[in-house]
Amino acid sequence: MDESHVLVLDKNQIAQKINRIAYQILEDNLDEKEIVLAGIWDRGYKLAIRLKSVLEQIANFEVTLLRVDLEKLNNKLNAKTDLNESSWKGKVIILVDDVLNSGKTLAYGLGVFLNTPHKKIRTVVLVDRSHKIFPIATDFVGLQLATILKEHVDVVLDVEGEEDRVYLS
Repeated sequence: MDESHVLVLDKNQIAQKINRIAYQILEDNLDEKEIVLAGIWDRGYKLAIRLKSVLEQIANFEVTLLRVDLEKLNNKLNAKTDLNESSWKGKVIILVDDVLNSGKTLAYGLGVFLNTPHKKIRTVVLVDRSHKIFPIATDFVGLQLATILKEHVDVVLDVEGEEDRVYLS
C-alpha cells in the first residue's frame, strides 16, 4: 500500500458492518417470506453475496440474489439483470452497492424496478460519502465517511474475504 492510500476499514471491520446491515435488513423484514438482494455489478454484487450468506444464517425468509448490470457512463438508463422480472415482482427488493457518491448508480439501479409492482425497495451501501447530486436516500449504511470531492474511496472485496479493505486515496 503506498502512502497516498489510507486504510478506512479492514476485513474484520467490513465483516462487522455486513453483519450489522444484515440484522437491520432482518428487522425491517421480519414478516417476509422472501426478499431479493439486487447487487449492482460488480462490487455491489459481491457485497450482496456476503449479505446473503449472513442472512441465510439468521433469517427465516428466503433470499434471492439478483445481479444488476448498469452502463454507468451512459446518460440514459441502460441496464440488464440475470433474472427475469417475475423473480422480484411483488417482493421486497434491496438494492446493494459498495459506495454512494453522487447517487447516480443507485438512481439508475432503482430505475430497473420501477415498472414492476413490488412491496418496497430499500438501499444498502457499505460507504456513504455524502456527495449526493441525485435524490437518493440510503436505508442501511456501513459507514458514513466525510470526504472531499477529489478523494476516492476504493472498496476491495476478495472472493474469500482474505483481502477485504476500504481505502481512501
